[in-house]
Amino acid sequence: MRRFVCSLLLVIAGCGGTPSAPSGSVDPLASADPTPRGSDSGAGAVALTDDFGGRQLFPPDNWWNQDISTAPVDSQSDAYINFIGRTRGAHPDFGPPPYGIPYVGVSGSQARLPIAFVDYGDESDIGFRGENGYPVPDAARSQPNFIEGGIAGGGTSGDRHLLVVDRDRWVLFELFAARWNASRTRWEAGSGAVFDLSSNTRRPEGWTSADAAGLAILPGLVRYDEAMRGAVRHAFRMTVRSTNGYVWPASHRAGSTTGALPMGARLRLRASKDISRYPPYIQNIFRAMQIYGLIVADNGSDMYVTGSMDGRWNNSELNPAFAALTAADFEVIRLGWR
Repeated sequence: MRRFVCSLLLVIAGCGGTPSAPSGSVDPLASADPTPRGSDSGAGAVALTDDFGGRQLFPPDNWWNQDISTAPVDSQSDAYINFIGRTRGAHPDFGPPPYGIPYVGVSGSQARLPIAFVDYGDESDIGFRGENGYPVPDAARSQPNFIEGGIAGGGTSGDRHLLVVDRDRWVLFELFAARWNASRTRWEAGSGAVFDLSSNTRRPEGWTSADAAGLAILPGLVRYDEAMRGAVRHAFRMTVRSTNGYVWPASHRAGSTTGALPMGARLRLRASKDISRYPPYIQNIFRAMQIYGLIVADNGSDMYVTGSMDGRWNNSELNPAFAALTAADFEVIRLGWR
């Protein structure tokens, strides 16, 4: 079954957000790496946690950006929620390094490097529109926090996602199990996928991506700049412990557990849930769950919501707020609904 088991370190830490990160603390992402952050760092700059000038990833009618606030509830919604466990609390699977998934913006001139796919090469993209290679910054080989897990060059355990956006051509490159193999002087990955962010093209039916469901990862992350700016206008990526097949918009299965949700299923936070007591940025996140929902994209821990690795997150606020949302506060919309 694909996939993936968190490294022992992340399992011990809850496979997600660190227990606390006081407001005003030093930003580990910035202090550990001199690479500039943000979309104002220069046209040719490599920028961790790039905000892309606030530009929306994928077109407005893409499944990640789809308003499902009035979508019908699936007839088996209660059964699916019961399978998860009605009292199971949500969890922010992100925080300061090494928690969450990092991402980086580069210019169109960033060199494309060939990737050796060691697991799912027959379902991986070698590059964009016939090109061979991914625009992996050189710093990812020697500096931490470019690859999920926080280890320079990726290491050898964990999911090790590496997400890069060519901001000039508006193309997203994503790798799973990325690592720099120094002995063979090459980049390796378990699988890889390339997405034209101006298009709604899905993966071929039955294909994986850098994610088990065959979906893009970056558009489903809870991102700091978005949450702080105001309304968040997309769904979030989530995991459950077991899955059963897949439905649109997913393209790949990673389990066949009877009673479990399929990959691509979407949960919606009930409109009746009062979120007014939380800080504004958390309200923005929770309101997006009510309007755009959560999409099941991988096997992992139940009700874990994926976000960006960013030293600015305050998990002493996020953790209790997410934990106050239980599975019973959500409903499953009709499977495959468009």
